[in-house]
Formats: sequence, structure tokens, C-alpha cells
Amino acid sequence: MIALIQRVNWAKVEVDHQTIGEIGKGLLILLGVEQGDDTAKADRLLEKVLHYRLFSDAQGKMNLNVQQAGGSLLVVSQFTLAADTQKGLRPSFSKGANPADAERLYDYFHRQAAERITTQTGQFAADMQVSLQNDGPVTFWLQV
Repeated sequence: MIALIQRVNWAKVEVDHQTIGEIGKGLLILLGVEQGDDTAKADRLLEKVLHYRLFSDAQGKMNLNVQQAGGSLLVVSQFTLAADTQKGLRPSFSKGANPADAERLYDYFHRQAAERITTQTGQFAADMQVSLQNDGPVTFWLQV
């Protein structure tokens, strides 16, 4: 399971010109699900996301996690994160989970997150437009 996390001042996701998820300060999480991923991996990844220290403290050091900084999450599914790009000029998606498993784990991840922190979501398998103001920019790739 992969999370590309971006520290944002704000982020939103639209489907058919309608905003379906929006946050202020927090983390935009692009979530990719691979074959073999399960709820245990989702739980480990969520713990890592929630405790990863990438917000500044009073001294300007990245010592605060999203909860300590008073931020929110916007979780957006992104199957392209599971792409194999090692060969050729076209990505292979053979490592990605099948859509039913990916949707189940995506839903699980954001439900678990919402129990602990304000969380908004995109729409699984939709054509989404994501807008954000990356703060820093600060972007990390987390994988479990």
C-alpha cells in the first residue's frame, strides 16, 4: 500500500464540476493499493501517516504530526501509484490490486482515518480533478 502525502494549506477534489471533498491545512493523501495489501497494511500505513512529523513547531522544525498541527486529511484513490515503470515507455498496472479489493481497502483506510481525524475523500474510480496549495512544498512517499 502506497501513500503519496503532501502537506497542504488547502486541497479539494471535484467530480463533474462539483466539490466532493475539501480541507484547509493538512495532508492530501494519494492512496495506491497493490496486490497482497490487506487491512493490516492499511492500519500500519494510517499509523505512519498520522504520526509522520512534517509540520513545523514553534522553532520552525518539522516536529509535529498532522493531528498535533490541527490539520485534516483529504484521501484520494490513485491506482497509478501502483504502476511498474521500470521497462519501456508505457506503465504496467499488473502490481495493482483488482478494483474490488482496492475499493474495499480505500474505503477501509478512510473510514479508519475518519474515526481519528477530520477526513474528506474523493470518489473511487471517478474522473477527479484535484486542486491544492502544497505547503513547502513538502511531499513524501510512504509505503508499507
